Amino acid sequence: MVNSAPSSVNNRKPSKVEGIKENSNFLREPVATEILQDTTHFSEDAIQILKFHGSYQQDNRDNRVKGQEKDYQMMLRTKNPGGLVPPQLYLALDKLADEYGNHTLRATTRQGFQLHGILKKNLKSAIATIVTNLGSTLGACGDINRNVMAPPAPFKNRPEYQYAWEYAQNIADLLSPQTGAYYEIWLDGEKAISAEEHPDVIAARHKNGNGTIIHDSVEPIYGTHYMPRKFKVCVTVPGDNSIDLYSQDLTLVVMTNKKGELQGFNVFAGGGLGRTHNKEETFARIADPICYVAKDDVYDIVKAIVATQRDYGDRTDRRHARLKYLINDWGVEKFRTQVEEYFGKAVEPFKQLPKFKYQDYLGWNEQGDGKLFLGISIDNGRVKDEGTFQLKTALRLIVEQFNLPIRLTPNHNLIFYDIAPEDKEAIQEILDKCGVIADPNQIAALTRYAMACPALPTCGLAITESERAIPGILERIRALLDKVGLQKDHFVVRMTGCPNGCARPYMAELGFVGSAPESYQVWLGGSPDQTRLAQPIIEKLHHNDIESFLEPIFIYFKKFRKGKESFGDFCDRIGFDAIREFSATYTPGEPTSSGKSRHRVSLRDDVYEQLKETAEKQNRPMTDLVHEALDKYFQGL
Repeated sequence: MVNSAPSSVNNRKPSKVEGIKENSNFLREPVATEILQDTTHFSEDAIQILKFHGSYQQDNRDNRVKGQEKDYQMMLRTKNPGGLVPPQLYLALDKLADEYGNHTLRATTRQGFQLHGILKKNLKSAIATIVTNLGSTLGACGDINRNVMAPPAPFKNRPEYQYAWEYAQNIADLLSPQTGAYYEIWLDGEKAISAEEHPDVIAARHKNGNGTIIHDSVEPIYGTHYMPRKFKVCVTVPGDNSIDLYSQDLTLVVMTNKKGELQGFNVFAGGGLGRTHNKEETFARIADPICYVAKDDVYDIVKAIVATQRDYGDRTDRRHARLKYLINDWGVEKFRTQVEEYFGKAVEPFKQLPKFKYQDYLGWNEQGDGKLFLGISIDNGRVKDEGTFQLKTALRLIVEQFNLPIRLTPNHNLIFYDIAPEDKEAIQEILDKCGVIADPNQIAALTRYAMACPALPTCGLAITESERAIPGILERIRALLDKVGLQKDHFVVRMTGCPNGCARPYMAELGFVGSAPESYQVWLGGSPDQTRLAQPIIEKLHHNDIESFLEPIFIYFKKFRKGKESFGDFCDRIGFDAIREFSATYTPGEPTSSGKSRHRVSLRDDVYEQLKETAEKQNRPMTDLVHEALDKYFQGL
């Protein structure tokens, strides 16, 4: 599909979206034409190109009326490498949310902001306002490199964090679209003043690396068709997994010497979480270690990996188009060999790393230069004013009065930094008056570590609720933990309204993935540090049955955990067969202490295996099948 190299995918017909990209004149049409039309919505072709510009067309399903036109509105997403939001941009977004949006902002799980509820007629004004206030939406969506993530902690005395921020910005610049379409459409051709790109980035974009560059093209890295599907990148430091590094297409880990000087980068590739229910050929996958590169080669290795996916990724089946499928199909060795061909030389072996840990950086902290930073927890990323809880007002007042920069976190929280110590008291007073909790120890642990996607009513892919449902479900889980004697325990819970996995539920200790109206596929066994993939234990659990499903699992965990073993580690160690077997013989309300006996009935091995197989096929607990069969038997006596 791309001018530089033939694809290894067979000669199947390219997907429809490939044709739309080819005919778009480098992301111009039909958006440029349709934005001038007095209509409430864009065409299907325009919607595909509009994503590259940072916007999705949505329909508020809460407002649907049979026989009437859908309640069309636009979601607009910002691109903020490393989560950086300058104070000027934040105030502009706050105002846009009230002027054109639904009076809320939403911090995303990729360190950007989303505005919901924008009408088509106001989209141009909204994007222009963002760009003229030091922001961008270009490449926040679409078949392209998305927002480049980095740990949000603003440690000024730890150079590795400064390198992570620097290279997140540089790689975002390197992989940014070069077409002029964005500024032509939204700013009438006037390119806004922005920070200058690093000279090494400019040179790398045009350096021919054995086929990585498409000559005489508006898009030297992407070509006419851009990427087969979205491409997600992050830069982190050894040990810091605040960015879910295993879920990314490409992860770079900053490697320094004992003096704190940058030496190079460890490279991971092939992570990705999107999948489709009942399509076993789609799956969540964690990234593999690929290689190490010296710092002078980092842009070349990024281009080599991008070119490999660009030229060999599947452009015929969009469900099979992510880099994870290419690496899964080829294997790491073949992938590395192809990357080396584009890179122009052999790569170096991956270097040893410490264990990665999850951190959220909430509360008041020293940033290492005498100043402070403050991490504020935002439930599901939703910045709003509601009753006595005035988070949106508090954040606006702090930015207005203290002109503080912001770093959004990968778990949809927010960090103010460069705070003068003498301003701490005044900032805390604003938070207290607005009902915003700054001390993370006062936040319920289940809530603190949970994430949910927006889902209904605006996301067109949502099968069921997520953001609106998770507060109540977390309360129910907390009550159940208290009931079974696990008052001090908590774990990472994530929920999405569909299997695309935007809130990364497949890395959670307990994940809920929308599978039917009011029902969820349940995943167990992820790591509390998000370093291991969870697995599905039940395909369709109605939300009313959450307690009855989880209670025996929590009891099992309480009785047989090892020491301070986490819930996710326990589920992974003990295995789902053992969990299902325990659940099948568990009677609700029975004594849980080891000194009390339980009612048990022995089954022949062949009967048990048949029961287990049937339960798995029907996605039902074995206990239900036993009770059902016995009820019929006794009724027939």
